[in-house]
Amino acid sequence: MASNRRAFLTATATVTATVTATATATAVGVLAAVSAPAAAGTAPDTAAAALDELLAGNRRYAAGRPRRPRDIARHRRRLAAGQHPFAVVLGCIDSRVVPELVFDQGLGDLLCIRTAGQVLDEAVLGSIQYGVAELRVPLVLVLGHERCGAVAATLDHLRSGTPVPGHLELLVAEIAPAARRTRALPGDWAEHTVRAHTAWVRDAIRADSAFAAASVVAARFDLDSGLVSLLP
Repeated sequence: MASNRRAFLTATATVTATVTATATATAVGVLAAVSAPAAAGTAPDTAAAALDELLAGNRRYAAGRPRRPRDIARHRRRLAAGQHPFAVVLGCIDSRVVPELVFDQGLGDLLCIRTAGQVLDEAVLGSIQYGVAELRVPLVLVLGHERCGAVAATLDHLRSGTPVPGHLELLVAEIAPAARRTRALPGDWAEHTVRAHTAWVRDAIRADSAFAAASVVAARFDLDSGLVSLLP
């Protein structure tokens, strides 16, 4: 099942690459130009503003100057009537990479989907589509991170060739192609795999017409500095 899904997404990405190359390059250029952070209490309503707010919040987090949480009780009551998140973050389940903390956001700000190694499956894709199509979220950010356990397990499997137990097989099957593509590169194989896999997940989401209304970017979280950097 995993291989079929990956084959479909890869084929889709290939077919649409030529058509979307110019638009994608333009979108990335716009998103990378970070402007002033959103005013307090104002939810970003464009992809560029949403990315600005995420990166500004991350800088606050990394510097140890977070603004969240706000008055949670009052804010929770206000949110009970409806939610208006400004970004979907697809990240890893790693306990050190909590999107609301990493981006210094609060209740109602983010739709967070977390799987080991930010691996895609149909539930993840459906959850992203809910945010984009139903809640009109303008930005999807795929967040990888250094020293990812799912990546480490994949590399161990490729080195040893031992069978992968149980449900972990899906994770390894999804991450292994990025690991194989980067195996011959000089330097840290795990780091190359994290970056390649995170970028692949971004590209697979971009290639799916269900998410055409949103901008999709990829980023890497540094456990040591606490900073998030965008991936090309």
